[in-house]
Amino acid sequence: MLFTEDFLHYVWKFRLFERSTLQTTAGETIEIQSAGQHNFDSGPDFANARIKIGETTWAGNVEIHVSSSDWKKHNHTVDKAYDNIILHVVYRDDDPLILANGRVVPTLVLENRIPGELYSRYHNLVYGNQTIIPCEATIGKLDDFTLKTWFTRILIERLEKKSVAVLSALQLNRGDWEETFYQFLAANFGFKTNAMPFELMAKSLPQSILAKHKNNSLQIEAFIFGQAGFLDDDLQDEYPRKLRTEYEFLQKKFNLTPIDNHLWKFMRMRPLNFPTIRLAQFAALVINSNHLFSKIIDIKDPKALQKLFTDIKVNQYWDEHYQFDKPSKPASKNMGETSAHLLLLNTLALFLFSYGKYNQQQYFIDRSLKLLETLPGENNNIIADFDSLGVKARSAFESQAILELKNYYCDYKKCLQCGVGNKILKLA
Repeated sequence: MLFTEDFLHYVWKFRLFERSTLQTTAGETIEIQSAGQHNFDSGPDFANARIKIGETTWAGNVEIHVSSSDWKKHNHTVDKAYDNIILHVVYRDDDPLILANGRVVPTLVLENRIPGELYSRYHNLVYGNQTIIPCEATIGKLDDFTLKTWFTRILIERLEKKSVAVLSALQLNRGDWEETFYQFLAANFGFKTNAMPFELMAKSLPQSILAKHKNNSLQIEAFIFGQAGFLDDDLQDEYPRKLRTEYEFLQKKFNLTPIDNHLWKFMRMRPLNFPTIRLAQFAALVINSNHLFSKIIDIKDPKALQKLFTDIKVNQYWDEHYQFDKPSKPASKNMGETSAHLLLLNTLALFLFSYGKYNQQQYFIDRSLKLLETLPGENNNIIADFDSLGVKARSAFESQAILELKNYYCDYKKCLQCGVGNKILKLA
């Protein structure tokens, strides 16, 4: 048979083997009271197992190998973490296990105890000729409850991983949630292409400085465009010249250093996504919503959160411009729903989750998940592939879960650690 230790871990964890008349290789009876806790870190495969061998009940660790000789191949002989093994579970026994202290470790052999049908399903799942994901022939047939349950779990996994960056930045900002949120929001205003210069601009211009000028829109706009490096050129129009004059004063007052203008990217972008337009929208948001994170914590209605972005009005100069001194046909430059949805998804939902995790308040974690349920699903190649398999992303909750499933389970064929894979393997 062709399989990995992961398959044996799965078989042991869920006791998917013939359990009648279990015996060690020495002939002692075995009763599995608890298979133990699956250990995905270094050390024995299962911890805190309870196994009755003969007349004695043992509590300790279980190690699993395809062949008993793998113990030596994996250098467990010289690792004291394995000295308290109470049972060695193997598919085949080709080298009886004796520890350095002379103790013979009881061994359970699973050869001829694993159902052929289970192995066949496993082999087809992991070693088949699929083109999208291992379970592409079956996943669309699963019940909604199984998918919803697993999607919830891996979505939380995804948010927990992303929250690490939030909490790390929070520590650097000395516990200031407003400043941390402002920096992340700015980066996401760059929508990948200009995320880095947006973040650098925000870090060069603390939110606390902007808060002191919340009642002066011209100064807020001067701060943002000046720190972004767009006010150094020989500007001609009255509006950017006013910004430059205002910025020159503010720059000296606060000893500010702008970022390099060449960091911003315009090539192969739709004009509505030009960094100048995004900066204008960001300035309008700052003007309209001082201490934005506090508002987000207080606002419970997802539609009201969306209006924070779609209701902002950029300076009228941008109605007929995409860049300074370059007139264009009149067009609204206010933020559209699609962009607002992305900001709600990538910033607001993440921060509600992170805030709830940091303060151990499930209420905010639930609000984060609820917000994702109200947002439309994303559109990309991965989502389209799953849609072709019968798995539709009806909300951002589901599309984010699908991305996590594909990138961290399917691509690595972690079917045995996946709720979907587990369900498929257990299907009759």
